[in-house]
Amino acid sequence: MQTRQFRRLRANAGFTLLEMLAVIVLIGIIGAVVVTQVGKNVDKGKYGAGKAQLTTLSQKIENYALDNGTPPAQLDDLGTKPSNAANWQGPYAKPSDLKDPWGHPFGYKYPGEHGSFDLIFYGQDGKPGGDGYSKDVGNWE
Repeated sequence: MQTRQFRRLRANAGFTLLEMLAVIVLIGIIGAVVVTQVGKNVDKGKYGAGKAQLTTLSQKIENYALDNGTPPAQLDDLGTKPSNAANWQGPYAKPSDLKDPWGHPFGYKYPGEHGSFDLIFYGQDGKPGGDGYSKDVGNWE
């Protein structure tokens, strides 16, 4: 008698195909929402890191200018000694310091329109102009 009841309970204990499909669909929906939210936070973090990197790179340019009298003609001069830098004490920056968190080069202009030099972080799109995480930030702001 107990064996018959055990078999009946065991037959009813499994999941149906419909129940399994419902769970898989729910997991997919939750996963899509989580991935979307994490993606937004990654972009926000990269944008904040780019603004911080702009400040740090600006300080490295100023260190170069203190040693050599003027800011570098181009950002690459922070890593390799140019021929006109008699008191070069570098390298002032690594090649990776010259690219933003998205891998785009910083904008640089010497002489600058807003000071002795202009350093620009172009944001996510790496191009002048834009809104949101593609908004430009300059060292003069």
